[in-house]
Amino acid sequence: MSLRTPLDAGQVAERLAATGWAGDTREIHRTFAVEYDDAMRIVAEVAVAAIELEHRPDIDIRWDRLRFSMTTHTAGDVVTELDFATAERINAIAAKHGAEPV
Repeated sequence: MSLRTPLDAGQVAERLAATGWAGDTREIHRTFAVEYDDAMRIVAEVAVAAIELEHRPDIDIRWDRLRFSMTTHTAGDVVTELDFATAERINAIAAKHGAEPV
């Protein structure tokens, strides 16, 4: 199975439970509570990971929240293992900076 192979609903549910993200077969997302300055540091590190993984999350930055969402556009706007690989990297980066999942 390729990283860009679409996952079925059962696979997505299993991976959501394992990563703490929410979503469905079309998109996954997670919001973190974090101070703005730390959010900027997180975004900078996520950008490096996104380039390495060749996958770009959508990012919404607020004064006290940071939200990431993803779908694999190259697979037809569905969730793939690539989304979860990116999610795991984001989880690690956010935790390193003290961001708390909301």
